[in-house]
Amino acid sequence: MLASLFHRLFHRSSPSVPAKDNTYGDTATPAPIDTDKSVHQPPLQQGQPPVGTSSIEYIWDSVICREAVLDRQQKIAGYQFLLQKAANARIRIQNWRVFHLYAEVLVRNLIHTNIFPLLGQRSVFIEIPDSFLCDPCLTQLPAANTFFILKSVDESNKPAQGDLLTWARTLRKLGYRIGIPDPIATPEYFHLLPEIDLVSMQASQIDIDKGERLVNFFLKKVPHASILVQNLSSIEDFNFCHEIGATLFQGHFVVSREQWKKADLGPSFAHLAMLLKKLQQDAETREIVSILKQDAAITLRLLRYINSAANGLQEHVSSIEHAITLLGRAPLRRWLTLLFCGSNRNQPRAAAVLETALVRARFMELVSGSRTAHEREAIFLTGLLSLIDVILQQPIEHALDVLSIDDNIRNAILRSQGIYATTLALARACESMDTSRIASAAEACHIHPEQVSACYMDALSWTLTLQQENPN
Repeated sequence: MLASLFHRLFHRSSPSVPAKDNTYGDTATPAPIDTDKSVHQPPLQQGQPPVGTSSIEYIWDSVICREAVLDRQQKIAGYQFLLQKAANARIRIQNWRVFHLYAEVLVRNLIHTNIFPLLGQRSVFIEIPDSFLCDPCLTQLPAANTFFILKSVDESNKPAQGDLLTWARTLRKLGYRIGIPDPIATPEYFHLLPEIDLVSMQASQIDIDKGERLVNFFLKKVPHASILVQNLSSIEDFNFCHEIGATLFQGHFVVSREQWKKADLGPSFAHLAMLLKKLQQDAETREIVSILKQDAAITLRLLRYINSAANGLQEHVSSIEHAITLLGRAPLRRWLTLLFCGSNRNQPRAAAVLETALVRARFMELVSGSRTAHEREAIFLTGLLSLIDVILQQPIEHALDVLSIDDNIRNAILRSQGIYATTLALARACESMDTSRIASAAEACHIHPEQVSACYMDALSWTLTLQQENPN
């Protein structure tokens, strides 16, 4: 992580909840695709139902959730954005109009985020009902980054095959990409094969024979198409799907834990851990300087950061003592902790897990705006270190012992106890996408669900900005 990243970490403004627009868009019946992108409708929000709807419970229905999608090298290729599971469950038992309503809630809220300019080469994967593929709001999303993955709706509103093919072709000419579920299991989409860019499969429905048949089938029929496997729960599931030829992977496996053995982390880790321990013990500056002098790489990074233009210093700093004095003890500890977390980036999944930890840490800081500055810093570190075992591939107790962290942080991570535990539980609930769990955790933190949603999207934007500024 370079100077701009540390500047954003150590000079971030006081946490505040992003403003929410409380206007509501019209939810008329879908019309044919309109490529005029000058139309800019307001986002659908929580609260009163949009015009033309009634008796729909909106608590949490318009909350956007995110799942990272990894490539074959376990690097982040993009994100799937979706609604809460409870909302999706409700969709399945409602008519097609409600199904369309939820799709529009998702799309219009994404349109009004600042996510897309921060994505770079990453993609967005959005599941929509097939009969929604003609809706003009879809063309307000940036084409270069967007995959639309079709889901079947009830027979009463199923589009004609010719219409669906025309809509898919129109969107692809605009630069959008089309995904379908496994057409062997869902043959109604077989006629779309010439126009697809992705096939989506559920991990629970794949075995070795079916997986190999499906991959071989698509290598012949649509060799350019990617194969996305969803809801992978473990690294073993990832390895299996990787072996049969899948190209994109989504699910809890990204942060899944394994039976790692305690191992030596190497001299750089040892120096970082020793520095953090000395700071925890409030050691004298000369002791900290002595350790820094043992690792030229860390010292050079520190001096590079402190002399960066982002800090606006009037003079060049060449002394370690001067750098520590200018930076301060608390920012130095944060800098070293992030350096520790980011030092294992060559390991598979490490970058993806670090990004998840940063989103978690920033989210926890944002929802803790009423706490003291000291507590917010500790809460940020709690979120950042809560995945340290997955980042380092070490047992969690060992990783935390190495860092000599505060007991309140340790208790929250290891035992779900103490003054930071409820905030960490809320962050984990958001990642679980379980509506009832999120509502319960938000209540425990005395936070309104809409505030939770706003803070989570803001934390994601903040983290994507770091990734954009520091791609390596």
